[in-house]
Amino acid sequence: MRRKASLILLALAVFFAALSPLLRWYAFPRLAKIPANQYQDMVLEAKDATLLDYGTMKARKVDKVTIVQTLKGNVEASEKIEKTAGRDVVVWDSLSYVQGPDGKMVSKIPERYIFDAHTQEPVHATGEMVDGDPVEREGIEFKWPFLTEKRAYEYFDAQARITAPIHYKGEQDFRGVNVYYFEQTIPWTKVPFPKTMPVEGITPESVAKTGTTRWYTTVRKFWVEPTTGAPVYGEEIHREELRGGTLLGDRDKVTAFSGHVKMREDYIRSTVDLVKSQRLLVLLMTSYLPWGFLALGIGLLSLSLYLEARSRRPGDPSPTETREPEPVGA
Repeated sequence: MRRKASLILLALAVFFAALSPLLRWYAFPRLAKIPANQYQDMVLEAKDATLLDYGTMKARKVDKVTIVQTLKGNVEASEKIEKTAGRDVVVWDSLSYVQGPDGKMVSKIPERYIFDAHTQEPVHATGEMVDGDPVEREGIEFKWPFLTEKRAYEYFDAQARITAPIHYKGEQDFRGVNVYYFEQTIPWTKVPFPKTMPVEGITPESVAKTGTTRWYTTVRKFWVEPTTGAPVYGEEIHREELRGGTLLGDRDKVTAFSGHVKMREDYIRSTVDLVKSQRLLVLLMTSYLPWGFLALGIGLLSLSLYLEARSRRPGDPSPTETREPEPVGA
């Protein structure tokens, strides 16, 4: 019985020891992915900002500028692209809606971001765009890969339609979550006007006829939870200017927007809670279960060897038979 039990334990030990690397290196890269139907919204604010009044074409100080960002998974579009891409694809239809302190629209810029559900690498397909302009993204946007590394990544800037490095700056603690801090600087760059302007009758085409151009620079900051690759917090030191042309009269330039954009407090809390729950699921597949199965396999192997050794131990010696003394012959 001991020998039979040891063989069963040996088989289980081999099974769990083999399952450990399979789960981490084979199953995880294929099972961990962004759901195609994900929906997410976020509110950011720039307090004590500078905003252009298009009625007077003068910059003025305002109490607050609010930016509402939404990401909505387009399941129908992703399924259509998957048929030709041959891999799991996510399509995010996003909208960045900026409003002034009076609640009126300043700008709204839609995007379609198409990427690999497992690696977050961009997938080029029909419909990929920023504000109606076709683009071919290089690098990541919105989310880092699972198991983010301590290195620079290529990050796509939607305003400038360019890709530039976003640099790893160090490891920090953000509200009880271990995060990697990344920072990207986009220097002053000429960028297109939004298709939807804040004043009726003004269009990008009509502004272009005046010779006035739009310029933009930003310092982008993200605090990323490395296991999930999800940002838990973000900021931008954002500046926009209008330069030259007859629209500005005798001025060379005027500030269109300037502010330190930060996530609103209630969205910080909800984002941290969401990332914490997602982190546990990723850790189960990358750490807890693989190491647990390996430890279980080693334990079962040890028990199997112990039982095998017990089964091979020689039995106790039989007791010596006591013989009665024979009488001595006379």
